[in-house]
Parts: sequence; structure tokens; C-alpha cells
Amino acid sequence: MSTRSPIAARPTEFVLRAAASFASIDAASWDACANPPVAPRSMPLGPNEDDPFNPFISHAFLSALEQSKSATARAGWSPCPLLVEDAEGELVACAPAYLKSHSMGEYVFDHAFADAYERAGGRYYPKLQVAVPFTPVTGRRLLVRDGPVREGARDALIGGLAALMRQTGASSTHVTFADTADWNVLAERGFLKRLDRQFHWLNANYRNFEDFLGALASRKRKVIRRERREALCDGISIEWVTGSDITEAHLDAFFAFYMDTGSRKWGRPYLTRAFFSLLAEKMRDRLLFVMAKRSGRHIAGAINVIGDLALYGRNWGCIEDHPFLHFEVCYYQAIEFAISRKLARVEAGAQGEHKLARGYVPAETHSAHLFSDPRLTRAVADYLENERRYVEMGNRELAEAAPFRRAEAEREE
Repeated sequence: MSTRSPIAARPTEFVLRAAASFASIDAASWDACANPPVAPRSMPLGPNEDDPFNPFISHAFLSALEQSKSATARAGWSPCPLLVEDAEGELVACAPAYLKSHSMGEYVFDHAFADAYERAGGRYYPKLQVAVPFTPVTGRRLLVRDGPVREGARDALIGGLAALMRQTGASSTHVTFADTADWNVLAERGFLKRLDRQFHWLNANYRNFEDFLGALASRKRKVIRRERREALCDGISIEWVTGSDITEAHLDAFFAFYMDTGSRKWGRPYLTRAFFSLLAEKMRDRLLFVMAKRSGRHIAGAINVIGDLALYGRNWGCIEDHPFLHFEVCYYQAIEFAISRKLARVEAGAQGEHKLARGYVPAETHSAHLFSDPRLTRAVADYLENERRYVEMGNRELAEAAPFRRAEAEREE
């Protein structure tokens, strides 16, 4: 795919093109669209509100995925970031787009769509994916620079996605884990809306972990205290490693955990060892490793990424199995860190109703889908309408089952 030939020239003041790689894009220009400077914020941050700085849509994160060969054509993720430039050649909007030959590593499952379409004689792959690979974290996907041409640049970007889908022969365009604003504007332009859920922990200005426990029903408090005690028996200790304290030895240990657990759970882990070194090189101060140690060696760990007001739990692994250690390393330590840094939210990844009992509450996630075949559009639209009702009903029921004292009192009244 050429990095020079425009996809479209409408409206006339913009030129759209698909770049061949993130490495070919000026990092400062991309980040001016992805994470423009904003006024400082303080808690509370709403459950679906964007973090002022989303590390995953930064050029550093996306280029590390590509440079490490974690997200490349060979892995089924062909980068084709879509760029909108003004008449002077300045980047005014962009989207992290990939041409995909499979549906792995997305966390928004469309295998049923692919299977049905191909059984009907269609060709589902390639498809166009607008997402952060292997990262189920909500954020902006239509990255538009502030300024007088903002609305026009956003419209050109959306039109460019449809044009790129046609140009590449893709069956569809999928914008996954979009924020609410992008989700709604895409729906206005003909994309189908899809709803799903995650579980997030929200910081009610807690002073410490015990203060958080005090907000829970007494039975839940006892369970969590017991889990934390049992997780740290057998001489296990926990350390937080961030910033300049992160060494290649930490990365080696964590990658061993990631490969062992990933190979058993998924069959083939997505991220390469080089990715973690590149991430530490580019974003060291945004990383938190929660590492568990026993008998002088690290036995488990989780990597988290630090936003301005949210902590994002990403990957976990272990080489020894201990009861409740996963909960301690991934959930409880993340809560403690968020409280200590006055972060407003912890996002602990995809799925997981077991998180509810540990103080994480349901939060909506959004994706938008455009199909080139009207027959597939009609079929998927019917499916998604029913799915949305099911998810909304489930979210209400789960919210009512939250372990907090107020929810318990309301149920008893």
C-alpha cells in the first residue's frame, strides 16, 4: 500500500493516505492528535470518561508493537494507519488502522460473523481493524487535532475508513473499544453499534486499602482479607517496580511468566520479548510491574500501564501456582497503587465476573462496525440489537450485586 497516493481528496482541503508503518509517521504529529494537552483534572473520573492521557494510542506504544514484530503483517496485523493532512501537509487527524487476516487479539469477538458470511459464500478476511492490538482498553479511535478544521478532519477520517475498506477489498471495518463520543458519531455515519462489558474499580477518594474495605459488605471484607493473607503465605513478598528501577532482569522474569501462562491459556502469546524492552525504553515512567518473590526469585508478576488518572492492568503470568496470588498481584495490589497515586480508576482487562466480588463494578465498552455487503449488515444489525439488550440487562443485574454496603442495604430494604 503506497504511503503517497491519496485514498480520497474529499473534502478538497484534506488529503487522506494510509501509511505503511507507524515508524514512517512523525511521533510528535501523531501524539498531537492522539493526546493533545488538556487542563489538569482531579477525581472523580466517570466510569466511561476518557483518561486525559491514554498511553495506548500514543506513538510510543503503537510503534513498539510494530517494531517488536508483535503487530506486523506476518502476525496477521498489517499496519495501515490512516492519516488526514491539511493543504500544508500537517497531520490533523489519524486512526490506528490494521488490515487483518484473522480475528485474534481483539477481545471483541466476531468469529460468528466470519463463519456465517463464509458459509454463505462470502470472504470475510481481510478486514479493517481500528484498534490498539492486544489491548482491550477504551479510548479515542478517531484521533483529531484541536483547531478550526477539527470537525471537517474528523468527517474526512470517517469517510477515509470506508474508502480504505473498499480500496483494500476488506469485508468490513471494526472500530473496537471506542470511547462514547466516537461510538456515537460513527453510528451517525452508518456504523453498527455493539455493546460489551468489563469490570473497573472506581476510587471514591479512599485513604488506603482498609478505607476501601470499609465500603464493602462485611462478608466481602472478610473474604478479601483471607485471600490476601493466603496469597502471601509460603514466604511470598510483593514489590512495585516502576520508572528507572525497571531492569532487563525484571523484563526477563516477567516475560517468562507471560510465556508460561499465555502458552497454557491461549496457546500462543501475542507479544514478543522485544516489545517489553521497547516499552521500557519508550515509556518507562508509565509502567508498573507488580512482582511476587519467593525464596529469592521472582515467581509471578503483572504489568500495568499508568495513565494520568487511571491504572490499566494488562498482562499477568506465573511460574508457580499459589492460591489467590493472581487476585493479589492483579487486583488488590493495583487498587493499593491507585489509592497511593490518587488515580481514579483501575481497569483490569477484559471479561471476568469474578472481579465483581473484589470491588470491581461493570462498565460498558463500545465498538462500531461497518460491512461492505448489505446482506451481512442486515444480519449483524439484528444480532447486535438483541445482544445490546442482553448486555444492558446483565449490567444492571451485576451492578445490583456489587459488594458495597450501600448496595447491600438497598437490597435489604
